[in-house]
Amino acid sequence: MASMSNLYAEGFPDYLRIVFMGTPDYAVSSLEKLIKQGHTIQAVVTQPDRPKGRSKKLVPSPVKRAATRFGLEILQPEKASDKAFCEVIRKLSPDLLVVVAFGQLLKKDLLHIPRWGALNIHASLLPKYRGAAPIQWAIINDETKTGLSAMRMDEGLDTGPVLLQEEVLIGFEETAGELHDRLALLSGDVLLKTIEGMRGDRLIEKPQEGAQATYAPKIDRGISFINWNQSARAISALIRALDPWPGAITPVGEKKIKLFSSKVVDREALDLSPGRVADHSGEGLLVETGKGLILIRQLQAPGKKRLAVADFLRGFSINDGTMLGF
Repeated sequence: MASMSNLYAEGFPDYLRIVFMGTPDYAVSSLEKLIKQGHTIQAVVTQPDRPKGRSKKLVPSPVKRAATRFGLEILQPEKASDKAFCEVIRKLSPDLLVVVAFGQLLKKDLLHIPRWGALNIHASLLPKYRGAAPIQWAIINDETKTGLSAMRMDEGLDTGPVLLQEEVLIGFEETAGELHDRLALLSGDVLLKTIEGMRGDRLIEKPQEGAQATYAPKIDRGISFINWNQSARAISALIRALDPWPGAITPVGEKKIKLFSSKVVDREALDLSPGRVADHSGEGLLVETGKGLILIRQLQAPGKKRLAVADFLRGFSINDGTMLGF
């Protein structure tokens, strides 16, 4: 494999033979844009079909469904770095491995097969937010910006040298779902821009500063419960970060209700009763926090659909003075 530092133009083809690796919706736009650009997708590698829902029926990944539409060869290894699978890829002799939200750590035996290595598009400004959930953690931490990083992959967790970055502002009330969709579309453009830069020998690898690294572990339901003693700003960030999944939760009596579509109404108010519903109206629930007031505009009862507060309150009573939380 040639080093990807100031050597791109040397024999770099106009149209690449690519093995694409991705799994969720997030990766579909990148696959589609590579195809539209005229590159040859030799194979699409995605996670095996997984059981879903009460029936536990096996469901293909969004990337598999997209690859099927285009009539592409689909490979679904349990472990993509196994020797047997590496031999499958070696026989294809790809120019480039493109990885977008695949979901497995890859070993050097696989990464070193393509002539031009392995290129990953990660949804953060590396070295910040290495890991599985960079979008959610950027919002949980109330960041004002994030972005995309095109990185040459090594064996570490998002530790490889960066080729190109694009900064993206985070909207004041933007949810993880909304930011996910924006970055998914932009990631395909960043991918093509990176490949063009490699072809034109315009990119220089920049090693990451490990001392500046932060991490974004996988989101689980354990962080979903709201602590009303926190500030309105921190609570709103958590609600936005867990929208649409898994949803921020607060107990209301014996029920556990999910909260969505939050807005900080007052950042500074003190001497409040954290978790107390100060007012309810057609616009939403106004709730007191450890610092400030927050408006909740959508709610979801267990096993029910998410609803605007006015519709939710027709079947579930939450009066002024109700205390939310434990």
